[in-house]
Amino acid sequence: MLEVAAVLLEMDADGRLRPVHTVSTQVEAFPGALLDPKSMEVNGIKPDHPLRAARREADALEYVFAPIRKAVREQGCQRAILVGHNAAFDLGFLNAAIARCGCKRSPFHPFSCFDTVSLAGLAYGQTVLARALQAAGIEWDAAQAHSAVYDAERTAELFCTIVNCWQSLLKDAVT
Repeated sequence: MLEVAAVLLEMDADGRLRPVHTVSTQVEAFPGALLDPKSMEVNGIKPDHPLRAARREADALEYVFAPIRKAVREQGCQRAILVGHNAAFDLGFLNAAIARCGCKRSPFHPFSCFDTVSLAGLAYGQTVLARALQAAGIEWDAAQAHSAVYDAERTAELFCTIVNCWQSLLKDAVT
């Protein structure tokens, strides 16, 4: 994990889910990490770049977890649910980092998550993030793709769009 981003969501006054805050940071590779050159090329991360303000993995987790824990407390919840595009993959990376760092309590549920791959496949017949976003009418910029912030923000927008559409369908079915 060389970069991490999280987008906090909330319901607005009309009962529509929306993104409200993004938190992100660059992360130093843990000792012994195997960095795939092809992945580095795709995401554009240069781990040893002198201007890359990366945090130690434990500090990065704490930095990202702090606003999530605050939001969980404010909502009276026990844990946050991770939403991701291929969420099990993201949750696996996150849980491995938590274990490496000896983090006592993650704000995320240890195994429950919402996966926009499955949701977008159901809602739009598309499982590739770029295609799902386009099918949902959400802008996609391939030049920004594969950064943690951009992908997290687009995934959050996709999730909110699907949830809000589903809620509209349910309201229409009841009336």
